[in-house]
Amino acid sequence: MFQKILIANRGEIAVRIIRACREMGILSVAVYSEADRDALHTQLADEAVCIGKAASSDSYLNMERILSAAIATKAQAIHPGFGFLSENEHFADMCENCGIVFIGPSGSLIGKMGNKSQARKTMMEAGVPVVPGTKEPVFTPEEGAKIAAEIGYPVMIKASSGGGGKGMRIAIDPENFETNFKLAQQESVNSFGDDTMYIEKYIEEPRHIEFQILADKFGNVIQLGERDCSIQRRHQKMIEESPCAVMDEELRKRMGDTAVLAAKAANYENAGTIEFLLDKHKNFYFMEMNTRIQVEHPVTEMVTGIDLVKEQIRIAAGEHLRIRQEDVVLRGHAIECRINAENPEKNFMPCPGTIEELHFPGGNGVRIESALYNGYTIPAYYDSMVAKVIVHGENRMDAIRKMQSALGEVVVEGIVTNLDFEYDILNHPVFVSGKTNTHFIPDYFE
Repeated sequence: MFQKILIANRGEIAVRIIRACREMGILSVAVYSEADRDALHTQLADEAVCIGKAASSDSYLNMERILSAAIATKAQAIHPGFGFLSENEHFADMCENCGIVFIGPSGSLIGKMGNKSQARKTMMEAGVPVVPGTKEPVFTPEEGAKIAAEIGYPVMIKASSGGGGKGMRIAIDPENFETNFKLAQQESVNSFGDDTMYIEKYIEEPRHIEFQILADKFGNVIQLGERDCSIQRRHQKMIEESPCAVMDEELRKRMGDTAVLAAKAANYENAGTIEFLLDKHKNFYFMEMNTRIQVEHPVTEMVTGIDLVKEQIRIAAGEHLRIRQEDVVLRGHAIECRINAENPEKNFMPCPGTIEELHFPGGNGVRIESALYNGYTIPAYYDSMVAKVIVHGENRMDAIRKMQSALGEVVVEGIVTNLDFEYDILNHPVFVSGKTNTHFIPDYFE
């Protein structure tokens, strides 16, 4: 087992990983930008190293400085968390070249599954159902329009290197295809430096369902059940839950078995998620694979009792999976709400600032993940998510009521948050009924 791990991240996920290291008897090293000098993760870690100026490109995305910090502190492994360098194949390769373990899959596998076109091709060859669409990358609107005509409208235009909703557009008919293709492609170039696109059939009234995967170095792969991530705004998740309200045991087994098949087809290692679209007829299609820990991983931990971050560390250290598929049992229901420093009434404009008063709820089945504290100043340079509230109940209705109660206790003074918006969603009769899909927010809150 590792003696020391460097966490190449910030905020609540860095705090989460530091706590897991403590519980495993592993020393932790935090890295921070000048803007994060007073951040909670720098105070909780055993060591902290400043790696640059506030801008991500000068700090949390600067591979050489992060690796220099790891070497200087004699860290044996690096945990990338999510975002930043967590799905950067070059960083994973650089870690390996420096003799430092990257807690995640290999660089070649990250590259293979991070390229959406290549991932689709891999899944098709393995017999995993995929949304009808292109097998090869598309570079021009003329190419794309021909394929769209063959698939049939509406179609989704997506960046091959995309993520977080960037580089995505829906084309309803041939008349608006070219404009949407160019917009999506330009956004892909701006965000990822890549003009490679692909086209797929747009699934109407879909749910976004993902299966958590754990895979060790010895070919053992298990799935830990599903998370329903359908409550999204502009492809950004807001509320996640497990299990899915419309999932029965037969469908869960079919989708879970397919998720394991997909992971094995990719020769996957460590924690990851297989993401599906589930249509209103209970047909499901592979969408993409995330080769990292997810923001919403706590809901799976709550219903399975399995600590995913600790399992990531054990797998990276070369241990066999200690959990068999038959050991995985989903108990009760878990829901997570993401609390963001943003103003819903002003088009979700980011609202950084200083925390003047802070109170988080507690109680049976209530969990908070956050790096906030009284007097902390949220920097303007990074993602707006500042906390996650997670609850676990005996069933879905119990969990909804527990979350309503928990959100009602949250106090975050000094900044504007989306707290009231999350509360409105939880109280909406369609959400309570469980009859939601990815269009829920546009349909009811636009």
